[in-house]
Amino acid sequence: MTMCKVTAVRGAVALVLATAGVSASATSPLTSKAGQVGVIPSWHFQSSSSAGKDLASLSQPGVDTSSWYHANQSRCTTMGCMIAAGMYQDDSLWFSDNLSTVDWGQFRDPWVYRNEFSLSLNNGQQHYFLQTNGITARADIFLNGNQVADREQQAGSFGGHSYDITSLVGGRNALAVNVYPSDHNHDLIYTFVDWSPRAPDNGTGIWRDMTVKQTGPVALGPVSVSVDIEIPVKSSPARVSVRAKVQNLKDHPVQVDATSVLSEASGCIAASQTTSLTLEPKQTKLVEVPHHVETPKIWWPRSWGGQPLYKARLTLRVANETSDVAEETFGIRTVTAALNSHNDTMFTVNGYPFRVLGAGYSPDMFFRWHDKRWADIMRYSHDMGLNTIRLEGMMEHPELYRMADEAGMMILAGFVCCSKWEAWSHNADISPNIPWTDNDYETAKSAMRHEAAMMQTHPCLLGFLLGSDSWPDDRATDMYVDTLKDSYWQTPIIASASKRGFPALLGPSGMKMSGPYDWVPPNYWYDTEPSEDRLGAAFGFGSELGAGVGTPAISSLKKFMTQEEMEDLWMKPDAKFVHMSTNTSAFRRRTIYNEALARRYGKPTSLRDYMFKTELMDYESTRPQFEAYSARQSQDRPATGTIYWMLNNAWPSLHWNLFDHYLHPAGSYFGTKVGSRLEHVAYDYVREEAWIINHSLDRKGRRTIAIDLIGLDGESVSKDSVTVDTTPNKSGKAAKISGSDNITDVAFLRLILSDHNGQALSRNVYWLAKSKDALNWSNSTWYHTPVTEFSDYGALSKMKTAKLSVTASKNGSAHSLVLENKSRVPAFFIRLNLVDEAGEDVNPVFWSDNYITLWPWEKLALMVNADGRGTQVLVNGGNVEASQVML
Repeated sequence: MTMCKVTAVRGAVALVLATAGVSASATSPLTSKAGQVGVIPSWHFQSSSSAGKDLASLSQPGVDTSSWYHANQSRCTTMGCMIAAGMYQDDSLWFSDNLSTVDWGQFRDPWVYRNEFSLSLNNGQQHYFLQTNGITARADIFLNGNQVADREQQAGSFGGHSYDITSLVGGRNALAVNVYPSDHNHDLIYTFVDWSPRAPDNGTGIWRDMTVKQTGPVALGPVSVSVDIEIPVKSSPARVSVRAKVQNLKDHPVQVDATSVLSEASGCIAASQTTSLTLEPKQTKLVEVPHHVETPKIWWPRSWGGQPLYKARLTLRVANETSDVAEETFGIRTVTAALNSHNDTMFTVNGYPFRVLGAGYSPDMFFRWHDKRWADIMRYSHDMGLNTIRLEGMMEHPELYRMADEAGMMILAGFVCCSKWEAWSHNADISPNIPWTDNDYETAKSAMRHEAAMMQTHPCLLGFLLGSDSWPDDRATDMYVDTLKDSYWQTPIIASASKRGFPALLGPSGMKMSGPYDWVPPNYWYDTEPSEDRLGAAFGFGSELGAGVGTPAISSLKKFMTQEEMEDLWMKPDAKFVHMSTNTSAFRRRTIYNEALARRYGKPTSLRDYMFKTELMDYESTRPQFEAYSARQSQDRPATGTIYWMLNNAWPSLHWNLFDHYLHPAGSYFGTKVGSRLEHVAYDYVREEAWIINHSLDRKGRRTIAIDLIGLDGESVSKDSVTVDTTPNKSGKAAKISGSDNITDVAFLRLILSDHNGQALSRNVYWLAKSKDALNWSNSTWYHTPVTEFSDYGALSKMKTAKLSVTASKNGSAHSLVLENKSRVPAFFIRLNLVDEAGEDVNPVFWSDNYITLWPWEKLALMVNADGRGTQVLVNGGNVEASQVML
């Protein structure tokens, strides 16, 4: 261990920065020394209708649970536990309408979770706390025959509490938790609203870890880390303050030494300091340890720099013995949010304007957590060019924030809409609207306190939304803000994700939630004037919006739909589908989407024809949203951020995603990937202009844009080349596109952005019809703007066949593929899919580009990386013969 730089050191400093958490086997003690936290590792569980309701008896050691179910997991909802116990399989549950075959009635009664564990009591000199972090929705908790908490205390999905169980524990212990059914109209819980059908158990259960913490005579509360640094951050020192409340658990005064150590990822010590204090009997005090870091390593969002992280370790010692210890990871960075002159929110990170390109996250339907899946989701998000993920009421687990810190992904967290969370007198959209009781305010306060403690130190946090569709009343707002301040929260606190109103304390949110949520044409996003009635178009901050697309590929559809259901997609355009939204939602049908598909691309003639056209629609829908919000980031009324609705789904779904539940990328993914490039050139569908986009902080200089417009026959319609300067973190108009008046039916527009060395930075191809989609703005709804005249792309299905050559070569763990169009006509919308020996999709998979259109005689090299997996690439397209390439 090396010392980087130590300031204000007094007393002994422990240089071994080991984790305080432990795991226990069935026979070993859950904890064995002060400062350790042990996770309840698994659960026996049973319905109270079978187990009985005598929790005092059920929480006695030695109770026979051989007839109960067993889940070898530390955290699971009731359905999640059942799946872990082998009672159900999610692939089977999610196929067709099988979810409805589950006995939903079994969840009307409470369920009992039970575990036995041992402790090493150390001659009675230690103290023990039972910590809850998330139980949905309410619970009675018993330990060794004694009640620890009732359903009024332990309430809400995020109600984390620490219960002193010192007087209740023995060497052998039994814990029983009676979990009550949840209802989002009555309980402050997580809920999917209309994102997907709800699970049969409605998420009821111990969904976050329950732990036992062991301490000496003085215990630590949650540790916060505050960072103060001047702009510019690259040349400023940082003041880091480590704080925690410390509690004397004894009936006599205690002298405490509190040592705070800051360390870098390498393990070297960046700063350390010890302070002493005296605590009176049962007294609680705040310990604050300041540190000065002269040359801090700055944390950045991934596209702007590295993600160096520090650890803050706070140790309490009494009579030279460790009494408690806690460790938190943090990063040195700044985040702000402010309203511009248009009352739109503008974020900054480390002093630079940060334009949000993001999407809304959904957890698994059964709230199961997997580190690898979250890592894959973030990796996909970065690959698409996204810099932010929004969590609407789905705050998940501490691992999410730790991994986002490491990945450089910004997180916009907050509470969920359309439920008890927003049951305010000013909210007419909630039904039933059941007013909050005093206990509800206390439950919400506990939730805010716990979530703030979980998130506060993490540099990935961009802000917290106290409401989503509606804003909290003044009493709740004051309580939320006071609670956040008590946690030394430093990131923006925003009233809601909409402009419908605001509480007196916080003022306007600066975010719009005006739709769309269903299909709109590409020109929607560029039709920005007058902004008063242009809803989700590219200006201001769109907190959740999108064309609602995200149709999975056929290979994925087969995993969750019957053949008849798949055929209904194209044969019954107004049909309802289970794998969409809830059964009472306007989004249960694909009517708007299907009408546009048929009117623009031609009525589908088969399932495969329909699926190809959905890929066109989805690609063509996501790309312009991200391009328009990027292109217009420097306008008089700038586009300051966009959150696509949604990033992913809780289960296999036919809409609202950028990749499907099986992590297979399709049209919506690759449209987003093109539209969100770091340096890019985009087409403005309304003004018929090329726009240059720069999201970087350091790329600048001369750029060349090659502009080519050709017909379906490959003949040139217009050709141009312009040279422009690019400026970091700015966008601007580069050129007027000529030749649109000469389009006979459909034409292809290719824009290639190159640097001063001729290196292509972005290649972008559009298909343009002779006539544009006509939007009827005056008849817009909250989810859709009607189209009165549709662009006609029917000629695309009549193109002459292009001859395509594809060759592959290995490049480390990746593969390089060279595509060459050996014909006089364009090769339209070439799709490449990596599969294994059995012909199954390889997921996740990372393509440098996909769904591409080649000019006559054009050659293009692509890369695909799936960590060495995959044996062949399947190739097809609009006017090329299907083929396969062996790797």
